[in-house]
Amino acid sequence: MNPGTQLILSYFPKLSETQIAQFERLQALYEDWNSKINVISRKDMDQFYVHHVLHSLGIAKVMAFQPGTKVLDIGTGGGFPGIPLAILFPDTHFHLVDSIGKKINVVKDVAKQLKLSNVEPQQARAEELVRKYDFVISRAVTQMVNFYPWVKNKIKKEDFNEFQNGILYLKGGDVDEEMEALDKSYVVYHLEDYFKEDFFQTKKVVYMPWEDKR
Repeated sequence: MNPGTQLILSYFPKLSETQIAQFERLQALYEDWNSKINVISRKDMDQFYVHHVLHSLGIAKVMAFQPGTKVLDIGTGGGFPGIPLAILFPDTHFHLVDSIGKKINVVKDVAKQLKLSNVEPQQARAEELVRKYDFVISRAVTQMVNFYPWVKNKIKKEDFNEFQNGILYLKGGDVDEEMEALDKSYVVYHLEDYFKEDFFQTKKVVYMPWEDKR
């Protein structure tokens, strides 16, 4: 088992053999793709499991998705946070969307190689989507004031998870000023409370429950 997989297992000890094998294969798959196109910054590949996999799984430390949950990952790039979360929650459906076709090709291949039947990759812009989801997730693709209009009509009214349906957004740095510009209720979870690596000292999950139920 590689050190990255051991790290994931130390924080998520109840992984099945299948999940361990899937996490184990991730780095090699992304290294292969990175040799063809720049999916992940080259310097970041050395810290792949911390900066990308574990960071994505920060959402899982905040909330565990119930089976049957529908999740939209906007601006997924090469598949983050969607792919690691899809491994962790095999009974949750993840729709991974990005406007850049070559990045979605990476997601398609990784999902195929890992046999992730709960991943649906699509090249599209957020505003083109018409389906509704329980949660929208993303890894800081833009300021929340820009992000919110893209997704505000894409969240279902009916809740069945621990949290009310809404947005789970991975952010770094100071989020309060940015969030207050929206004038919506939100909760900030500090990932340094869950993970001991220095990388997480400034990393957060911002949860915005869905308020407008009309």
